[in-house]
Amino acid sequence: MLHDQRPYLCNFLGTIYENSSRQALMNILTKDGNDKLCWVSPREQWQPQETNESLKNYQDALLQSDLTLCPVGVNTECYRIYEACSYGSIPVVEDVMTAGSCGNTSVHHSAPLQLLKSMGAPFIFIKNWKELPAVLEKEKTIILQEKIERRKVLLQWYQHFKTELKMKFTNILESSFLMNSKS
Repeated sequence: MLHDQRPYLCNFLGTIYENSSRQALMNILTKDGNDKLCWVSPREQWQPQETNESLKNYQDALLQSDLTLCPVGVNTECYRIYEACSYGSIPVVEDVMTAGSCGNTSVHHSAPLQLLKSMGAPFIFIKNWKELPAVLEKEKTIILQEKIERRKVLLQWYQHFKTELKMKFTNILESSFLMNSKS
């Protein structure tokens, strides 16, 4: 669906934790009625195993949405960001540090999503879900041709991102093994 009009403005399928930004996200979506324009499927408990049906549902949501809402969970960064990229759905990423084990704000001031930012990720970064209504209003004004171009940019960026990381990882492995074999 790279060139097609997608029926949903955004999507969010995930677990809503009490007193979390995900709960704030759901409140904002339902308050403004944007949940009617988005594919929203919240659940109260995390599901450890995907079923074929839930996986297909998730993939369809990504494929049929212009934006994928990526609230933080235990950690700031999660698989949802990368899955959205692979389907050409622009990640709307909550740009905050969590208490998880992926960084420490007192030491790493730009730690949240540092790799993505340094590689120029064409995402929408927000600090608070209160910014979402303005993002969605702007999204409603973007014509299909612009969305198609944006999807192409995202897919090209993601391919480049994966290639760069693969090369860096390979170089580190090679230098580590070569250094060890010379000793």
